[in-house]
Amino acid sequence: MKKVIATTNAPAAIGPYSQAIQTGNLLFISGQLGFDPATGDFVPGGVQEQTAQAFKNIKAILTEAGYEMEHIVKTTVLLADINDFAAMNEVYASQFESAFPARAAFAVKTLPKNGLVEIEVIAAK
Repeated sequence: MKKVIATTNAPAAIGPYSQAIQTGNLLFISGQLGFDPATGDFVPGGVQEQTAQAFKNIKAILTEAGYEMEHIVKTTVLLADINDFAAMNEVYASQFESAFPARAAFAVKTLPKNGLVEIEVIAAK
């Protein structure tokens, strides 16, 4: 059985998908871009600011579902430019207080709305 998770504290889906799906003790969060949910626009700045905002959006969805950052077991990071890896990684590392989750990170040709970074998450309780 799956449960749709949605919150107004994170950007609404920009396509035919859910912000997150919970099934059992697993939570699958769709890729989050650096959109400010209040404006629907990217936050000002570059990849570091968009990475920080993507994590704010992830945290809002986690909270809505009753999860916390420590429940994240896997992330996938998509970058529009692999040269932004170090800058993204600096912000990424600051988001976790305990053991880091497993992760894949790679560059793609283009992200939705020409974003600089997109992060998807799997969490487990």
